[in-house]
Amino acid sequence: MRARLLPTVAAALLLIPGGAAVAQSTATAVFEAPYRAFTNYELGGYLTWPSGEDWALQGFYRWGWGKNDIGLIGGAVQTSGGTSGSLGADFRARVVTHSKNFPLDGALTLGFGSQFGNGNSTEFFVPIGISLGRRLLLEGSNISFVPYAQPVLTPTFGDNGDLLFTLGLGVDVQISKAVDLRFTAGVGDLDGIGFGVAWTR
Repeated sequence: MRARLLPTVAAALLLIPGGAAVAQSTATAVFEAPYRAFTNYELGGYLTWPSGEDWALQGFYRWGWGKNDIGLIGGAVQTSGGTSGSLGADFRARVVTHSKNFPLDGALTLGFGSQFGNGNSTEFFVPIGISLGRRLLLEGSNISFVPYAQPVLTPTFGDNGDLLFTLGLGVDVQISKAVDLRFTAGVGDLDGIGFGVAWTR
C-alpha cells in the first residue's frame, strides 16, 4: 500500500504546469508539511521559481514552540527588472491526527511577509492554509516520505491588493536524522515549483 502511494504522488507533481508557485509569507514556492521534521530546530534554504519571477533564493530557520513551530524566511527574488528582497514569518499548529475514520494528519498554517526594494512598491502577504498529509516509511530503510496538499488563501496588501488561492503540493523526504529534502509545486492563481534542503536537530 505504501509503495503504491509514492509513484502516485510523484506523478501528480510532474503533471503540475511549470512556471512558478506563490504561497506562504514571501510569495514564493514554499509550502509546509502537516508536521515538522525536527525536534528542536532546523536551518536550510529554498530555490524556487515563483509566479512572474525568474527565481528566488531564500534561507530559513524554524524552531519548536510546544507542539507548534515558528519559522523565519528571507532572501532575494530575481525578476526581469532586478532583484527584490523578501522577508516573512509563519506559524504552524497541528490540528488533525489521523485515525480509522480519517487517514491524514493536518496542520493550520498562518503567515505574514513581504517583497520589497528595487524601486518597486512593497507588497504584503497574509497566507492562511491547512496542510494535509501522512508520513510513509520506505520499507527496509530509514528513509521516510511526507506527501501532502496545502490549500492556501492569501490576502495581499499594497498598491495591488487582491485575494489569491493556491493549492500547494509537496513531498518532504527525510534521508537521515539530520537531512530533509523538500519538493514543492503549486497550482491556482499563482503557479510554480521549488526545491529545499533542511538540516534538522
